[in-house]
Amino acid sequence: MKTQVNTDKNIAGHEALVAQVEATVTKSLSHFSVHITRVEVHLSDEDGDKHGQNDKRCVMEARLEGRQPTAVTCEAATLAQAVAGAADKLKSSLGSTLERLHEHR
Repeated sequence: MKTQVNTDKNIAGHEALVAQVEATVTKSLSHFSVHITRVEVHLSDEDGDKHGQNDKRCVMEARLEGRQPTAVTCEAATLAQAVAGAADKLKSSLGSTLERLHEHR
């Protein structure tokens, strides 16, 4: 499972941030890693230099073998919270998708 991290112009995509995001994704989605070819993470700060509530956004997209990508979004006060929230949503969504596929076989 490969993880690709993208940031907007308001967020510095330094190595520590990328490592933190990759660790969160790996921990949350390790159960499904056999089925996932790639996870794309898009981080953005909706308010830029201004401070606002829940202005950090994480869009996370998982590409499953032979399936359309599954994407989720989470907005939170910090990037870490947004990434963790998106990872939890994606874990739940992938669990449901793979469970349905398994039932049909």
